[in-house]
Amino acid sequence: MTDTALVACKIEKITDCSTKNKEHIDKGTSELISARKPETAVCPSNICKWRIINGENLVLRYGLLYSRLEASNLLHRCEKELVYNTGILAKVKMFGKLIDIPRKQVAHGDASLSYTFSGNTVPAMPWTPLLTEIRDQVSKTSGYDFNFVLINRYKDGHDYMGEHKDDEKDLCQGHPIASLSLGQHRDFVFKHQDSRGGHKRRLDEKQGRGRNLEPVSILLEHGSLLLMEHPTNSFWYHSLPRRTRALGVRLNMTFRKMNPANCKPVGTSK
Repeated sequence: MTDTALVACKIEKITDCSTKNKEHIDKGTSELISARKPETAVCPSNICKWRIINGENLVLRYGLLYSRLEASNLLHRCEKELVYNTGILAKVKMFGKLIDIPRKQVAHGDASLSYTFSGNTVPAMPWTPLLTEIRDQVSKTSGYDFNFVLINRYKDGHDYMGEHKDDEKDLCQGHPIASLSLGQHRDFVFKHQDSRGGHKRRLDEKQGRGRNLEPVSILLEHGSLLLMEHPTNSFWYHSLPRRTRALGVRLNMTFRKMNPANCKPVGTSK
């Protein structure tokens, strides 16, 4: 798909088969999707309907997995049960220096799994009954199995996640990543690698012109599930920007399929 084949438009409302929940889209930012009308596909479990979002090497599915009441109950249980990393496990390496992660974080998964990113290796704590319950529902709805979940807790809009791609060698290549959101709605922004700083400048020098693919912004609702399918993470960076007006707590669970052969021992770095 070429640049000119992409158009900016708004995503239509999503209907939840079991609730009156509706999708809220950030009116201040356009959604970059394919020129054809977005498709709607029913989830395998018939719990929600997917909104399919396509762009240049961008393949996303978004739907409401839980009702507002169900999502609130899960958030309450998570707030009571989850214990987050501290010390070295709560830091990442930036420009050769260890800094605090601007949010709380913990990982759970199958035995011996770990996840290495930004200069730190995070071990998977054992699955709990609550997380197993959520994982199984995500798998049933998405049609994919997962053996690892990275959980981020944002106390309010001051906590954020910078631009990055989930393309580490630890991950099973080509397997989707499923992102479940609970709590405060936040906008989630995708930016194509050719439209970012240094990469764009190199293209300018090499080709004599830049590529200006517009960012894609989706407002992630309480109880929503976003499926990032291949090859999205090979070409698109994503981030959760700081939003000081967002006052509530947000939990995000990204379910992944890790390759045990590539997982490093805890305490090592890239």
